[in-house]
Amino acid sequence: MLGLRGPRMAALGAALALASIAGCHGGVTSIKTLLDDPSRFDKTTVRVAGTVGASVGVMGYGGYQIDDGTGTLTIIAQGTGAPREGAKVGSEGEFRSAYTLGTQSGAVLLEKKRFTP
Repeated sequence: MLGLRGPRMAALGAALALASIAGCHGGVTSIKTLLDDPSRFDKTTVRVAGTVGASVGVMGYGGYQIDDGTGTLTIIAQGTGAPREGAKVGSEGEFRSAYTLGTQSGAVLLEKKRFTP
């Protein structure tokens, strides 16, 4: 009986470690997916990750664009400022669809927290 505890505990530990890794890096939605059907994601919490393009921050408020290779999305940050251009970041927040006009969609992400992808 004692011999079975070791393998079971090891399997449980491995499963928890995999779940932890998936929780940290999983669940990122591509920007293309968001912009292809913005009304589907409107007012939902999503996670995106990519490289910061244009960036501006003043006294804890900021705005920046993030490019994940599939598209670009504007992030609005309140209280955390904006990361520098070229930084690799992830952002979680409420997706807001502003408009769709032909092939163009306007949308922003109201950042709740930032993470390292």
